[in-house]
Amino acid sequence: MNNNIPEIEDLIKKFSKLPGLGPKSAKRIILKLINNKENMIKPLAKVLANVYKNVSRCNECGNLKVVNQKCICETDTNSYDKICVVENLSDMWVIESANIFKGYFHILGGTLNSDEKYEKKNLLLESLVKRVKKNNLKEVIIATSATVEGQTTAHYIEDLIKSDKVKISKLGQGLPVGGEIEQLDDGTLVSAFRNRVPVSNE
Repeated sequence: MNNNIPEIEDLIKKFSKLPGLGPKSAKRIILKLINNKENMIKPLAKVLANVYKNVSRCNECGNLKVVNQKCICETDTNSYDKICVVENLSDMWVIESANIFKGYFHILGGTLNSDEKYEKKNLLLESLVKRVKKNNLKEVIIATSATVEGQTTAHYIEDLIKSDKVKISKLGQGLPVGGEIEQLDDGTLVSAFRNRVPVSNE
């Protein structure tokens, strides 16, 4: 017998939208939560409510920050001459954990053409141009995925900043066609960064 409880069905649909989860995996997670309402659902709901209330996205670099507090891009005392442009936070975390890049990060928050409703203004493109000029950067490393959307975004960024006297490079050997940054292993990432390819400013 299948009890179609609207609240449960809605929760399963929400969880199914998370990366790596399908309907079956979502159902297993929901069942686990329901069977542990006091120990899991209640504290989870509290944590999610706190995150919703107190965590926001920085409008300058795209990183996460605490509401009403300065972002790390404003408080970081380190002085770098490079900036790495990625699509999302998970890409940045992968690159950070591989310990292959020392510099600023700029999280776009998506790609061009990844969603018809997602306009250019939703991507932090203008703030990228401002950061490049403000910090007198010497190199912009475009670390978008080797997908159609990722490469479309990369070309658009190249056009935005090619007038500035800054070296533009893209990840090179090791990045497979269609590959997404967050799914790459450390060895592949190291190879891609070491063999990054300069982009002509002409």
